[in-house]
Amino acid sequence: MKTKLFAKNKKAYFDNEVLDDFEAGLVLNGDEVKAIRLGNANLKGSYISIEKTQAFVKELHISRYKHSARKNYDPVRPRKLILHKKEIEKIDNAISTKGITGLPLELYGKGGLIKLKIGICKGKKLYDKRKELKKRAQDKEIAKALKKYSW
Repeated sequence: MKTKLFAKNKKAYFDNEVLDDFEAGLVLNGDEVKAIRLGNANLKGSYISIEKTQAFVKELHISRYKHSARKNYDPVRPRKLILHKKEIEKIDNAISTKGITGLPLELYGKGGLIKLKIGICKGKKLYDKRKELKKRAQDKEIAKALKKYSW
């Protein structure tokens, strides 16, 4: 099955260590689906919340579709996630632990549907972030040197 990436939360990958991930469906309106397919979605600052036995993604910003007839549109309304009951319980148990949070990582299309990749994340320390930046810079230098001397 072919997948197309609509939005990625790069900040979540940089600031957090992903311990586990899940694939969830989203309950959306028709014009929200069209807006996402045009790339009008932003995952920055959004998070996963469990209320009773249902999972929601909050602060997920989907801009208004320009040809929509709806007047009162809330771009950051809570959106219900479609998950199995055991997955919701597993996420709830993980999120209730101190220092662990649920974050949406990617928004992509899969077989005509819009899916959300959810990550159970633990915040990185500052020295971990520095180490990652240093490694990235070294890899870039190595790739540049190899490109220069390749024939």
